Amino acid sequence: MSRHDIAVPTELAQPTKRPRDPRIDAFRGLALLMIFVDHSPDNPYEYLTVRNIGFSDAAEAFFIMSGIAAGLAYTGRFEARGEKGLWQAIAPMWKRSWTLYLVQILLTVCAIAIFAAGATWFGVDELLTKINLKQVFNNTAEAMIGIPLLGHQLGYVNILPAYSALLFFGPLMILLGLWRPMLLLGLSAALWLAAGIWRLNLPNYPNPGGWFFNPVAWQFIFIVGLLTGIFLRLGKRFVPKTPWLFWLATGWLVLVLAWRYVPGFGPFMNHQMALLGKAGLPFNMVSHDKTFLALPRMTHALALAYVLSCLPWVTHLTGSKALSFLRLLGRQGLLVFSTGTILALFNHVIMGYYAEAHWLGWVLMPLGALILIVVAWLGDIQKSARRQNATRPMTFAARTMPAE
Repeated sequence: MSRHDIAVPTELAQPTKRPRDPRIDAFRGLALLMIFVDHSPDNPYEYLTVRNIGFSDAAEAFFIMSGIAAGLAYTGRFEARGEKGLWQAIAPMWKRSWTLYLVQILLTVCAIAIFAAGATWFGVDELLTKINLKQVFNNTAEAMIGIPLLGHQLGYVNILPAYSALLFFGPLMILLGLWRPMLLLGLSAALWLAAGIWRLNLPNYPNPGGWFFNPVAWQFIFIVGLLTGIFLRLGKRFVPKTPWLFWLATGWLVLVLAWRYVPGFGPFMNHQMALLGKAGLPFNMVSHDKTFLALPRMTHALALAYVLSCLPWVTHLTGSKALSFLRLLGRQGLLVFSTGTILALFNHVIMGYYAEAHWLGWVLMPLGALILIVVAWLGDIQKSARRQNATRPMTFAARTMPAE
């Protein structure tokens, strides 16, 4: 297929040069902080994360923001006017997918080493039975097959496989999204529904079952983010601002909050969902299942994202100097996620060894957040240096090129 075989609709063919939207980096940075907090045990800050105001948690935010970032970063390479061919558009996404796979393997090795050291050196033996490590130590040969095949994923180290798989299929998503955005959305919704009806998932090994973050289901929320990113790059909104949709989304958020905290209302609503399930509705529409991204979780995350995107003060706040640290974290997403995962695993060892030192929960989270900010700052400096080095040869060539 040549680049001339790909037709992009006129309305999607003219990108508009826009300043970087501060909401994207800020909310991605916030999601990464919340993942770090939620993955660390016995700390009071976990009551401040998004999972306390509804059904969804920082994982949904992670996939939405990752989809938006992918749409913004890679769409331009797929446009019909590109001069370098289709492979030059596909290769960066596949390279990133491969990078995520390598980071997943590295984090898995680190998790095994950290928990093994905690048990061996500090006597926290229960660590060897947590986060799906029992297979690693009791059934090592099969676990060592499962880990590189992504069939055996450890707790807290299981979000990148789905992200990597989605980026691998990202080129097809972008091509279809540029050609027929609503067709892509419809096919994605149908696949999500099919995943719930027929329990479609990628298999675990050696454990039974499938991936915790099932990419067949989670692709929907990623594609919503991807289409949002594609349209943002073109200076448009994928989901327009309309009063009725804003108040519908707001009403759903309020209802979910009542579902969680109003005495008696939650059990009543759960019973109604159980009745709908008995009536024949697929389980991913009438449950709170995370693996199959159940409808209540998904709609809560999408409603929250939509409401925040409609509020002008959110843009001003996320672009403020006070929240520059969140934007910094968001710009270095993979580095911050990886560092936060390792810090959270160390926190399990520390809190397991000092089980009675409850004050540690108050201290370790701010200390970890500070480390993440420093790591992101160093990563930002290194990234800027690489960009400067990459432009120097081009500048030199431009200066020395003879005039025609």
